Amino acid sequence: MIKSMTGFGRCEIADEKRKFTVELKSVNHRYLDVNMKMPKKLNFFESAIRSLLKKYIERGKVDLYISYEDYTEDNYALKYNEGLAGEYLKYLNAMAETFHLENDVRVSTLSRYPDVFVMEEQEMDEEELWNGLQKAICGACEQFVETRIREGENLKKDLCEKLDDLLTGVDFIEERSPQIMQEYRSHLTEKIQELLGDTQIDEGRIATEVTIYADKVCVDEETVRLRSHITSMKETLSEGGPVGRKLDFIAQEMNREANTILSKANNIEISDVGINLKTGIEKIREQIQNIE
Repeated sequence: MIKSMTGFGRCEIADEKRKFTVELKSVNHRYLDVNMKMPKKLNFFESAIRSLLKKYIERGKVDLYISYEDYTEDNYALKYNEGLAGEYLKYLNAMAETFHLENDVRVSTLSRYPDVFVMEEQEMDEEELWNGLQKAICGACEQFVETRIREGENLKKDLCEKLDDLLTGVDFIEERSPQIMQEYRSHLTEKIQELLGDTQIDEGRIATEVTIYADKVCVDEETVRLRSHITSMKETLSEGGPVGRKLDFIAQEMNREANTILSKANNIEISDVGINLKTGIEKIREQIQNIE
């Protein structure tokens, strides 16, 4: 299947403990460029996430958004820092003795000193956390790929129509070129007859002039190559897969042949068709930039 580089996907996975929400969106880019936004506690999985995305995406500038909610009530535990409490008490006793003050320290007082009691987050079960996150990412990626395929099929249809238009132009040039040669020969013969009157015309000289003219304006090789490139692009589109770079290369070759045809054109009709070929190829190149 042909895939567009424009896509969107969203998936939400939730259970009694936690909820993951993953969103993906992308635009065209020469390579795979992933920008992630997620809670710090999930940063540990960044490498695994990138590896997972590569299974679904070849190219594109991708923005990944992950949100995470933890429903567990026992996720935090109260920690008593006995050593720190002892340090506080030691220095309070020292102060009372040094300054001859009454030592009125009570447990309730000492417990309010910084970091004597702290709420500490329990270690997460990484495997369990990754399983939930992975499901959400895969779900979003599958939806994301579906949207890319739908858009890719539309691009393929549009490109095939544009390629058919190019073939029509090539057909016209191939049909018209021999007629131009004949018209030039007839025009040259008439001019010579006007100049020489009844004098015998040198057919060999006329043939030489026509041959020289043909060498300058003949585009047979260019139309053959251009037709071959058009056929190759159609076949590549039919093959499917990540073919964007290959299509872009073929389009460059098509443009090169169209430029040569236009530069050799010595006829207004062929010039007009050559301009239309270049315009059509440029539109094709623009569309190809959106194919993975």
